[in-house]
Amino acid sequence: MTGKFRNSVLWILLGLAAFSCQDVHKAEKPDDLIAEDQMIDILTELSLVQAARNFNKQKLEDLGINPDEYIYEKYGIDSLQFEKSSDYYAENYLEYDRMYDSVKARIEKLKVRLDSIRDREIEIRDSLALITKDSLKIVDSLRNTVKMDSLEIEQFMKNWKGENLLLEEQDAEEQDSLIAPPAIIKTDDSN
Repeated sequence: MTGKFRNSVLWILLGLAAFSCQDVHKAEKPDDLIAEDQMIDILTELSLVQAARNFNKQKLEDLGINPDEYIYEKYGIDSLQFEKSSDYYAENYLEYDRMYDSVKARIEKLKVRLDSIRDREIEIRDSLALITKDSLKIVDSLRNTVKMDSLEIEQFMKNWKGENLLLEEQDAEEQDSLIAPPAIIKTDDSN
């Protein structure tokens, strides 16, 4: 019985193996296949959207933004066309892997560019802070100068008022003398 039992188990396993090794259905090339370059663009944007979604999902939901739909509209495709194209490209693992390498390279290039922009913004912000600090020093310097000048102006005004009063007195005397100088009047009376 042991021999029959072994043969039975062997035949059952062989039967299961035969039924499980059926032809695997491969994805056919869809009529509306997305071109490889465009597929790389879409995969790049979907990766960025996924990162944004992971970063601040609540904000996207609050704004009512569905990033996937936005990308589909942007490229004039729908989710079914994307899925069929993705399945087709995924059939050839090496090609799909190469496409994802392109996506990674684009994202890395974008990261370098954004880091450069961020560094430049920090540099500008630091320069503006320095300029603001310098301009505040200049304003303080001008305030001190104005305070000194205002004291000098007050002194000048006091002096000017005093000199002006003297000039007014002299002008009054000159006016009197212009009308009739006192010496001349006395001389006329003596005649």
